[in-house]
Amino acid sequence: MPRPRFPLPEVTWPTALESAASRLFAPGRIGPATTRTRTWVPAMVPWRSNEAGEVTPDVLDWYGRFAEGRPGVLVVEATGIRDIPSGPLLRIGTDDTVAGLKRLVETVRHRSGGQTRLLIQLIDFVGIRRRPAPQKFFERFLQLTHAHREGLAELEANPDLLSEHITPEADLRGALLARYTSDPDSVLALLEPREVEDLESGHRERITDTHLPHIEELPRVLPGLFANATRRAEAAGFDGAELHYAHAYTMASFLSATNTRGDGYGATLEGRLKLPLEVFQAARAAASPGFALGCRMLSDEVIPAGTHIGEATQIATAFAAAGMDFLSISKGGKFDDARQPKIGAAVYPYTGTSGHECMPTVFIDDPADEKATGPFGRNLPLAKTIRDAVHQAGHKTPIVAAGGINDFYFAEEALKEGACDFVGSARQAIADPDWFRKAEAGEGHLVRRCKLTNYCEALDERHKQVTCQLWDRNFSIPDPGGTDTAAIKTSSDGRRRLIAPPAIGLGELEG
Repeated sequence: MPRPRFPLPEVTWPTALESAASRLFAPGRIGPATTRTRTWVPAMVPWRSNEAGEVTPDVLDWYGRFAEGRPGVLVVEATGIRDIPSGPLLRIGTDDTVAGLKRLVETVRHRSGGQTRLLIQLIDFVGIRRRPAPQKFFERFLQLTHAHREGLAELEANPDLLSEHITPEADLRGALLARYTSDPDSVLALLEPREVEDLESGHRERITDTHLPHIEELPRVLPGLFANATRRAEAAGFDGAELHYAHAYTMASFLSATNTRGDGYGATLEGRLKLPLEVFQAARAAASPGFALGCRMLSDEVIPAGTHIGEATQIATAFAAAGMDFLSISKGGKFDDARQPKIGAAVYPYTGTSGHECMPTVFIDDPADEKATGPFGRNLPLAKTIRDAVHQAGHKTPIVAAGGINDFYFAEEALKEGACDFVGSARQAIADPDWFRKAEAGEGHLVRRCKLTNYCEALDERHKQVTCQLWDRNFSIPDPGGTDTAAIKTSSDGRRRLIAPPAIGLGELEG
């Protein structure tokens, strides 16, 4: 049976005169930087880099294509602040990365006609492994204890398993695997909860694992790492940086109500705020006054023991008081409720309830439910609550909202109602990088509207180069700037085009 889905609402589009008088296409400000419009393309992970985390030609093409749509602000993907292997994700962990990032900045400047402000999102993450095959887990990864021996000896009614001399470690591991193969539940009962997780989902470090020296020292290490990354970002020519304090990663984990660290960097809201504020202060000190610096943060973790909107308003107010230049609001995206991955795959934080709320689709609610809202601007009320709290505290820090917005008048209403100061559009920008520009030019009828089915997100989960179903099988139009359809860049599997086709019939904007 097909899943119930919300239909995309019918929309109308503004004339060029209406757009010119709108809030969406009015200038905005993020700290020291003035933006041409209040349109914002949030950070996404397109899998266009390489194993060294370098700026590749594909990276330049990806962001150059967004730049052609001339958003007010474009945020480059989550970029690692450490020089560690992390797959084809961008890195900014050494000075050697600056030259490539500078080429990226120059590309966006050129292809946007200088009309787009460019930020880079800075991220840290702790260790995570792929889900192992049971044989690999029992033979290599499980740290054997005497409790394992005692439990298996009782299950097998075999006292020889208690003796390391009679049953060496390798034999005990083999016995555990054999028992698991025939009776998995009995062996799972012998394992600690974290060991079961390691087996069934892959080992995942937590910032509360303070028995690990590299986790314990995070508060001493991270401010300097973020500061150095910020310095490099400014040296590369970015207009600012967005500290990644959202979703499933290190800084969001420090902010989370699940952070029980007892070293002053957890347990209470004050303790949980300590490191994020220290990181911001270090980053702020590393950059010039003309460099914009804000963060991406959660309005609700959408997990039972997590942070919800009440504390989120306090966190946002603390960030505003500290001097952040903007707050980009997200929701969910946690490991805690993620779907179990297949063997050989890593757990993906956008597969559970919290992940679905992060990137809501037309399937998120049943349209037959009278209280259902569907995905369209689903998270705007949370952004408004945060904005109201920040304003009531006497701050005017700009708020960026996103989530299922692919309609000009919907975006305009969000600005008029005070839900936000900038409107973010990620999936719609993938569907049509020119959509803001088309609406501004009075040519909204040309917009390819995102179906909000998360075709792109499914590619991201499999670490495949992200594209859109609305254009990635269209090989009849050359790549932007090209004249030969035979030269269209394709994905590594050769089945999809990598770059959205150029706009057809879109006149040049003035200025």
